[in-house]
Amino acid sequence: MVSVKTEDRLVRLIDRLRDGRLHRAEDLARLFGVSPRTIYRDMGKLSAAGLSIVGTRGEGYRITPAITLPPLTLTPSELEALNLGLAVAAEVGDPALQGAAETLAAKFDAVLPTETIAEGAAWSQALTAQGKATRVFAHLPVLRAAVLARQKLRIGVAGEETRVLRPLKVENWGRFWMLTAWCQDEKGFATYAIDQIESAEALPELFVDEPGKTLADYHP
Repeated sequence: MVSVKTEDRLVRLIDRLRDGRLHRAEDLARLFGVSPRTIYRDMGKLSAAGLSIVGTRGEGYRITPAITLPPLTLTPSELEALNLGLAVAAEVGDPALQGAAETLAAKFDAVLPTETIAEGAAWSQALTAQGKATRVFAHLPVLRAAVLARQKLRIGVAGEETRVLRPLKVENWGRFWMLTAWCQDEKGFATYAIDQIESAEALPELFVDEPGKTLADYHP
């Protein structure tokens, strides 16, 4: 297989690793047309991006969702990043995410010093999302609503023709937001990095489960 650019490779690595099985660096390197050393660096980037990487060199790698939070001690910069993230989520326009951001903020407020709460609240008054976050959050409401309503989508990806999808799942792995879908045009499953989606339009056509086109049928 020919080598692919780093960002695309990282998305495809997540897609491969999330099956819960261990994958050796040598096998991944062969699959993506790069060296094992490049895969080691990729694993470091994914780990730094917040993914829970399980495994070591020589044994294999996999990723698992991080759900349980242990007691945390936050630095001022970490708390700043948390408050910024909550403020972004509150501005998304998706009622479910807005509500989750509000309740999560309340939980943190209950255990933070009063002066810290005041500092964090300032973010919600002067937030302007830029870069990848803007592209991700611009499309999240449409994508999530289409998954829940089982409604077909037409999306445009940078440098490619538009395609019609059956959206199956929206999820995030660390800072990577991904859409898993069955592509009507390519007649197969596909995973898209949401920050690479330039347009997303919900179509009037709904879809029902068909053998070979459901999330349960998808095996990365």
